[in-house]
Amino acid sequence: MTRAAHLTAARAADLDTPKGRFLYRIFEMIPGALAWGTLIFAFLVSWLFPVFAAFFILSFILYWFFRVLYFAFHLRSGYRKTIEHEKVDWFSKVKGLSGWEEMYHLVVVPTYEEPVEILRETFRALRDSDYPSGKMIVVLGIEEKAGEAAKERARLIEQEFGKDFFRFFLTVHPVGLPGEIAGKGSNETWAVKLAKENIIDPLAIPLEKIIVTSLDADTVVFPKYFSCLAYHYLTSPDPLRHSYQPVPLFINNIWFSSVLSRLFAFSTTFWFLMNQERPEKLSTFSSHSMPFKTLVEVGYRQVNYAVDDSRIFWQCFLHYDGDYSVEALYYPISMDANVAPSFLDTVKNIYRQQLRWAYGAADIPYFLYGFLQNKKIPLSKKISLSIDRLESYWSWATASLLIFLLGWLPLALGGDAFTQTLLSYNLPRFTSWILTVMMAGLVWSAFLSMLFLPPRPINYGKWHTAWLVLQWIFLPPIMIFFAVPALHAQTRLLLGKYMGFWSTPKFRSQ
Repeated sequence: MTRAAHLTAARAADLDTPKGRFLYRIFEMIPGALAWGTLIFAFLVSWLFPVFAAFFILSFILYWFFRVLYFAFHLRSGYRKTIEHEKVDWFSKVKGLSGWEEMYHLVVVPTYEEPVEILRETFRALRDSDYPSGKMIVVLGIEEKAGEAAKERARLIEQEFGKDFFRFFLTVHPVGLPGEIAGKGSNETWAVKLAKENIIDPLAIPLEKIIVTSLDADTVVFPKYFSCLAYHYLTSPDPLRHSYQPVPLFINNIWFSSVLSRLFAFSTTFWFLMNQERPEKLSTFSSHSMPFKTLVEVGYRQVNYAVDDSRIFWQCFLHYDGDYSVEALYYPISMDANVAPSFLDTVKNIYRQQLRWAYGAADIPYFLYGFLQNKKIPLSKKISLSIDRLESYWSWATASLLIFLLGWLPLALGGDAFTQTLLSYNLPRFTSWILTVMMAGLVWSAFLSMLFLPPRPINYGKWHTAWLVLQWIFLPPIMIFFAVPALHAQTRLLLGKYMGFWSTPKFRSQ
């Protein structure tokens, strides 16, 4: 097994030895086996050993009580730093650095069926950035399978914005290239390679002087993003060994979305804002930036993998023997909340989006297998990252089910002998009390969500603002909904039912 093959394997069958395929397949089964094993264990122990189950559940709820407090402090700190970074004049700081004039931003926007209005907002934000447009190479990558409608949208964008940047480049990703899974990653890889061949190489721009930014088609960069990014890149002791992650705010269409959409949007934003405070836990997500030279050295993004947001981080981490990390920018960009024309369609789309994100558990066999093959990565890093990622996906699939549902299992399954004990009497009361205290976190979440809201549309009254606060009472049952697609994704991986890429439809309505 060669080192290069480690970086391109998307499933067990991609490996070229029986031993490699067997090990990788075992690793693929671990997330689902842990999740289902935990839930089955909880049922069996509640039935056979209800006293032990009761103490386990109480301990688990207490653990999550203190973990929520820990998260809340990180969330508060992450919010304060983000607000502070929004106020900084990053471009003035950049102009004080040697060599900044030689830096270029390569911005890649892969698109499938996004409406031209959404693309126009994305490119308008790029044009209005405070970073010199003469240092920006912008690539719009469309899909051949999207047909003439996609080409027409691209031509409209080119007509309106083509002269606003140093270079504006259109690419068409062909259908059915060998070894590819059609999706954002394969489209972007095609676009970046063509940009290198047609623009960067002819101009002889040094690769280390280019920062490549991957943007979802609905991403609206805040005005100082590229200046903030350039400053962090130019002041980093080792800029080629970092990806750069902004704070994703899912607020572009937040006023026009349903309660379900808003709660998922803010919950996702808060999770990534909190993780900015834990850079050792960060991996790339959605729209982010990285050194172009690094991207070329690792062989570009994988084109045979359905969930590519974080895979590029693991490609780099393995390629550079663990000497790679994500630097938190504490600067926001905004994207759309998941909205559809009807509430039922919204539920379906949210579920499918969460399923795709949760299928990121397929990174676990990828890096576990890579850790076995790569002896240069420090053992401490291997253990720390493995435990953290396994725990994250395990918690996603099981925590809310254990907290909100399984606390009553010993009472239901433990039999008369247990139900007559003092422990059975106090179990639901103690559980309810802890959960009630934890609900105080909803107040903080509601307050913080109001601070992130864009200006209220003129046709929305104050009652709508009040409803955006009250909506947080629905979060507990929605947290159970969060767990289902995670369990679904891990079950698919467990059974070898691999997923393809699904592009979230974009919809905005007033």
